[in-house]
Amino acid sequence: MAFGDDPCDQSLRDAWSTFCRRLEAAGERAFKDYNPATPLHRADAFRFLTQNLGQAFDLGLETRDTRYPALHPFCTPTRKLGGDAADFVYLQAWIDGQSVYRISGHRGSARFINFTLQGRRPPTQPGTDIPSLHDPFGDIPEANLFGHQLACNPDGSFELYIGGPERGPNWLPSTPETRKLFLRQGFDRWDELPARLNIERVDMAGPKPPVTPEQLLAAMQWAGGFVESLMDDWPDHPYHYSPFVDPVAVNRFPAKPGNVDDRDDQRRGRAVAHMCWQLPEDDALIIEFDAHDSFWMLSNAGVFFNSLDYLYRPVSYTPSRTAVDGDGKIRLILCHRDPGYHNWLDTQGLQRGNITYRNLLSSAVTTFRTQQLKLADLDRALPADAARTSPQDRIAQLRARFEGVRRRYSA
Repeated sequence: MAFGDDPCDQSLRDAWSTFCRRLEAAGERAFKDYNPATPLHRADAFRFLTQNLGQAFDLGLETRDTRYPALHPFCTPTRKLGGDAADFVYLQAWIDGQSVYRISGHRGSARFINFTLQGRRPPTQPGTDIPSLHDPFGDIPEANLFGHQLACNPDGSFELYIGGPERGPNWLPSTPETRKLFLRQGFDRWDELPARLNIERVDMAGPKPPVTPEQLLAAMQWAGGFVESLMDDWPDHPYHYSPFVDPVAVNRFPAKPGNVDDRDDQRRGRAVAHMCWQLPEDDALIIEFDAHDSFWMLSNAGVFFNSLDYLYRPVSYTPSRTAVDGDGKIRLILCHRDPGYHNWLDTQGLQRGNITYRNLLSSAVTTFRTQQLKLADLDRALPADAARTSPQDRIAQLRARFEGVRRRYSA
């Protein structure tokens, strides 16, 4: 048997060749002007591409059939995309508005959880001329359920239905345009446990059919568009269109944050603030804001809005893991080397990046103050009672992070 013995051989080979050319074109975007010409930044760009190449066909083929849904880990410690937060665990499942689905499992103990149904993906965002982000982004939230709204049994187990007739509190109504379930779990403490979840179509009565050449052709086309578009859209799209992102006002949060009353963000349960940063090797940036009772998270990311190495490095903070100074203020210290203070925000050796702050289940606006200074002058700029960290304490801090993150991604 050889090439040409089957009628579909030519179309499959042509589609694969096209995909490979699109992947090659995506790699050329690693050298865009927004990505500094340093070894670490160039490597990070290609790693961003290869990490997402690893999920291109999971999204475009393996989990694509809405009759046989699967919860796909959209971002992980080795897969970063879309301004992912280090303290979120993201799952998605392709679904449709005609079927009825059941999610079952155990709630876990994450401080925040949000099930969101996503609908149509228009060419431009409603009411604007802003082009939608690449697939699978850009779709419009339709309905959501937060963790505090989820009815669970005493042992934490639950069932949640999507579509079909209303079934009490644990039900999300779908529409003819429903195409995706997006699930976010937000963690505060390192000992919090992830939800254990399964999804199924309730009338599933047989095995999943084998993949056909037609499905594979469609998957190659989708995957090619995915890898090309993600290298095109990041960071260009948020730099050009996001109300939260100001790439000119580096090292300070915009004086006027994005629209905290945005309906889509309300459905996601968040208020967002964002800062683009650039930092010379011997400088530090103090990020200061008032401590408050809300559940917030602040996460550091690279140029492509890909979270930094949160498994091994202190690149994110939440209330339970942050030291508050005696005057009631939080001061995070962004710098390239360990400054010996508890609230160190590691740059991972990069010269440029993005920090995103999320205030969950709240529309409150947080006011940020930043101060750029030489690392050698840090002691004089911080309060005398600012929490310090010895080398031994830092090892323990990083060990707790390592074990906590692994726990979040355990089966």
